[in-house]
Amino acid sequence: MGPDASRWRTAAHYDHINELTASDLAWEWLRRNEAYRRDYVAFATTGVDRHSLGNRIRERWRLQFPGRSFA
Repeated sequence: MGPDASRWRTAAHYDHINELTASDLAWEWLRRNEAYRRDYVAFATTGVDRHSLGNRIRERWRLQFPGRSFA
């Protein structure tokens, strides 16, 4: 399952846009990109070579993960 896209077009959910950092704005764009969403689903699929796919995703989307993410 990819990111929830159900409320992307509701203007009220974008009142905060002027307060976003460059990374926050990049994420807002990236999570709506259909090709990225396909990669996200592929990465979450059981049995996939996550190391190899992760490297391709980082290169394709120019993502950098300087530290471990937290829930």
